[in-house]
Formats: sequence, structure tokens, C-alpha cells
Amino acid sequence: MKLLVGVVVGAALAVVGAGSAVGTAAPTQDCGSKWVSPDGNDQGPGTERKPWKTVEHARDALRITAHAECTPVVNLKAGMYQVDKTITFDDRDSGVTYRSADGPGKAVFEAGREVTGWTPYKDGIFKAPVDISQPFYSLYAEGKRATTARYPNRAADDKWAPYLRSILFDPTKEAVRDQLGFNSGDIDPSWDLRLGTSWPAQVTVWSGGSWSWFTDTIPMLDINFTKKRTTLVYPARYGFINSGGGSRYFVQNSLSLLDQAGEYYLDYPAKTLYYKPAGGTMDGVKVYRPTQTQVFSLEGASPNRRVENLTLDGLTIQHTDFMDWYRYGWNGTGDSGVKHKYPKYDTQIELPRNRWGAITLTNTRGVKLTRLHIQQIGFTAIELLFANERTTVSDSLLEHLGNDGIKIEGGWPGEGDVAHGNTFTNNYIHHIGELVPGDSAGVEIMNSGGNEVSHTVVEHGARYGISIESRPEIPNADNYTGGNTVKFVRLSHLAQDSGDTGPFYAYGVRNEPPYTPDASVSQLVIDDANADPSMPDAKPYGVHMDFGGCGFAFSDIKVTDTESDPYHGPSAGPCDTFANVSWEAGFDDSKMQYDQIGVLPSFPYEKP
Repeated sequence: MKLLVGVVVGAALAVVGAGSAVGTAAPTQDCGSKWVSPDGNDQGPGTERKPWKTVEHARDALRITAHAECTPVVNLKAGMYQVDKTITFDDRDSGVTYRSADGPGKAVFEAGREVTGWTPYKDGIFKAPVDISQPFYSLYAEGKRATTARYPNRAADDKWAPYLRSILFDPTKEAVRDQLGFNSGDIDPSWDLRLGTSWPAQVTVWSGGSWSWFTDTIPMLDINFTKKRTTLVYPARYGFINSGGGSRYFVQNSLSLLDQAGEYYLDYPAKTLYYKPAGGTMDGVKVYRPTQTQVFSLEGASPNRRVENLTLDGLTIQHTDFMDWYRYGWNGTGDSGVKHKYPKYDTQIELPRNRWGAITLTNTRGVKLTRLHIQQIGFTAIELLFANERTTVSDSLLEHLGNDGIKIEGGWPGEGDVAHGNTFTNNYIHHIGELVPGDSAGVEIMNSGGNEVSHTVVEHGARYGISIESRPEIPNADNYTGGNTVKFVRLSHLAQDSGDTGPFYAYGVRNEPPYTPDASVSQLVIDDANADPSMPDAKPYGVHMDFGGCGFAFSDIKVTDTESDPYHGPSAGPCDTFANVSWEAGFDDSKMQYDQIGVLPSFPYEKP
């Protein structure tokens, strides 16, 4: 069941500044341990020998037990914890630690259900009944994410190409966002696209024509083969023609397109799932269909009533869901329908329906997420939504993610600095943006400052490794995105399918002089920023400081194997400082601390 996180905006944010709420110090006295096991009993005492069965029961039991002066620990024994409803924590749960008692990754929170009952269909495709009340939008099979049946077929698991290319079907329709023109033969009239029903085919498209910045996944409404255009149910981020160039796209979600091993199709009206296994048989093949978008939601009642000092330690989270359609942000200024000091920011923030992760934090302080293994996720792994301070995400492996690894979304600019002082360290993040290649990042920081990203690896993605953004129209005084620190980081095999980008990216951070640096980037290695040959936009840089990418001090930076320049500066002219960077003469490689760059020897998981 989907759970949409509540939004705290406007005046509620404006009154809560960086120091407006006094945090509660973490208790130090031991409360004694409680125990939970998949084989436990919630009617028992919650001891090691007679553990409880569910985290929810442990949470509720601790809520009615005073622990203001001590630190309760809930030990989760190894095994699989089935998640059929998002596990929620609020300010009553502050100060509690939930830990995998048998080591990192051993307590597994399973957000999917195994699909069984497979029988042959045809052409190496199998089918199985799925008794579901709601559809799902991703699938996991043979140990990886399955591909929604599509045309053209993808070239490899970690590539999004090849694509079709939209055309201008009417000279007056270049700017339209909900009508896409196609060439003869690109869409076959014999395909069963089920247009006009509640379960139609979709397009995934790099809207913008010659721009390749965002991808939209949108259902198709109807199709006119005479005019060679299809109408979409929702408008895309941008129009489909720009500077005479068409947008790259593919069609998906039709049984007619299921012809490649690793593809699937859910016929939701018929409650039937189709899948084509790589080995030609379903013997020994495990298939999981997701039931949840979120596994954990930590949400205080307000910025003045936060979840404080709660810890999740050593948990595995897997097999969450995507959504029925996706577009990044509202299309235009003020489209949110809520009055803001800078309404242009409406175009720079996720739609309310898409503000969540496998773990979602809202109104928290001092939360610690450590030694996590988050894998095969439908959307973002960890989302910090609006008011969150002093969060720590550390020692964690985040892999095969539908969108971002770690994402901070602060509140609207000029309405209160509510998201700052977070630390992300010793994390390995790879294969990001598997369902949202456009705008995906390993770590994305939006309208939030004073954060640290360190000892981190980000690998394999279509767009960013680390992205730090606000809006270039916002005066520095109302922009909370300054003062971020990035150090001892390796970014590789990124910007693989998009343009006007780089593995390290900044936009709208410092928008007016003086540009005195208050952000720092040091001991950074970037390697392999090369886009798919079909990508029509400006080729990837290593470091791309876009409009307002100012106020950064770069030192000890090495960039190799980039399709375009290793560094691209803002249009404002020189507004960042450099010391020992590989794109300037005199670079001294001996100053690079390679033994410290990336995750440390203490990293608790085997590195990919």
C-alpha cells in the first residue's frame, strides 16, 4: 500500500530556523535489551530466549515504557521480516536503537512477495496468477531488477539505450508536452497498447528534444497513426522537440513487447504476471513483486516535535516499488498552488506524490542510519524530506536503485533553514537511476547546507554522482545550500546517458557576489564520464558548475576520461577557487590521498 508523506511548507517552515528548536541530548543509561525474531511471538516477554515477532510490537511496547533517561536497544535476530505495511516511527520513539543482532545485513526487511505458480505461456515466456488488490510497477527476478517489456529492447542491464526519436508531427506543435510524434514503423499498429483503459502502455522519454536532463515515464492516452502522434495522459517536463531535435524515448508496458529474456509484463486487470527467464525455465528462479514503496517512515509531528536520536543499525531493506507515472517537479512557476516566497522553486522539487524513499525522514534530529544494506529499490533509498538536522548515514551499501541513493529536500527558499548539518560518510552507492535515469544522483542535496559527504563511492548512473542544487534566481540570503563539504570521494562511470552534466554538479548555490567560498571539495577522484552515442546534448564534463555553481573551494581534484572538459565553470565567470586540480598546470598527483579516498577499511560489506 502506498503511503504519501505529509508536507510541511509555508509559514510552518518559516518560523523554524537553524537554531529555533532545542535538541534533546541522547540518553546514556542502558534500559536493557529487547529482542525480536521472525520466529518470535508478540505475546511473549521480548527476551532473547522468548523474543517478540514484529518491530511494530517492540515499538509500541517501548512507547508505554518510560525511557527518557536511558537508551533502549531492540535486537533483531537474523532472518526475513515481511513488510506488508510501512513501519512508522514518531517523536514518541525517540532515543531507541534497532539493530541487527547477528551482524550487518542479517535482519532482512522484505518489501516484496514471492510469485509462484508459474506455467508456460509461449515463446519461452511463463505466466503466473497474482492475487493483488493494487498493481505494482517494478519486479525483481533472478537476483536483479526485471525490465518492463519495452521496444526497442535495451542493449544491456546497465544501459537504457537504444531509443526511438520523436518527430515534429505538426509545425505548430513544437512546444507541446503531451503529444509525441513518431516515425512510420516505430510503433506497430498490431501492438496491444490498451490505450484508453486504466492500464495503458507508457513512454519513458528524455523530454526536451536536444536537451537530455530529465526522464519522464508517462501513460499513453491515444494514438493517431495518420498524424503519427500519440497523446499522453500527463504533460512531460519539457516539449519533445527542441532546436530541431527530437526526444529519445521507448515504449513499454505491453505484452506485445515481451520478447527479451529478463522482461516482464503485468496484466493487472487479469491479475496475471508474465516473465521471460534467461535460462528458458522457471526452475530455481525466484521472482518478487513489491508490495510497499516505503519500509520505514520516521516522521515527527512538526519541526518542533521531531523524532530524535533514533538509530537503525545493520538492517537490509529490499524489493520496494516504483510508481504508476513519473515526472520531476511541476512544469511552471507557482504550479504547486501554494503561495511561496520563490514560486520558481516549484520546478526544482519533487512532486508531493514522489517525496519518499525506502527510508523516509521528516521532522527529525540526530537520527543515525548505519551499516545498512539497501538493495533493489523502486525509487530513492533514503529521503530526508524538509526538516531534518544532524542525520548520519554511514557504513552503508546502497545498490540497484530506481532513483537516488541519498536525497535531501529542504523546504522552500526564504522560508526557514530546516535541513542542515547532516553527515553521509563511508557509503558505497552504485547502479543508481535504474528507473529514473534523468536527474538521478548518488547523493542529491537540495536547498540544504552545512552537510558533509565523505569517504564515499558512487558508481554507474546516467547522470550525477553528487548534485548540490537550489535555484539561480534566489538571493544568497534566502538560499540555504551553502557551506557543504565533500571530501575523500570517488565518482566513476557516471553521466552515462545524459548531457550538460558531470559526476559532480552544482546549480543555483551562490547566485550573486561576493562569491567568497563557504563550500569545499577536496580529495575527489572522477573517472569515466562518457554518454551513450545517442545522447544529443552537450557532452558530459567531470565537474560541472552550472548557473550559480559558485562559492566552492576545490583542492586536490583528479579528473580522467571525460567526454568533454574536466571542469566547466558557471556563466558568472570565475567564482570558485582552485588548488592542485588536474585541469590546471602544475597538478601534483602525490598530494592525492588515495588510501583515504572512497570507503574505509572498516566498511562492513564486501565491495562490489
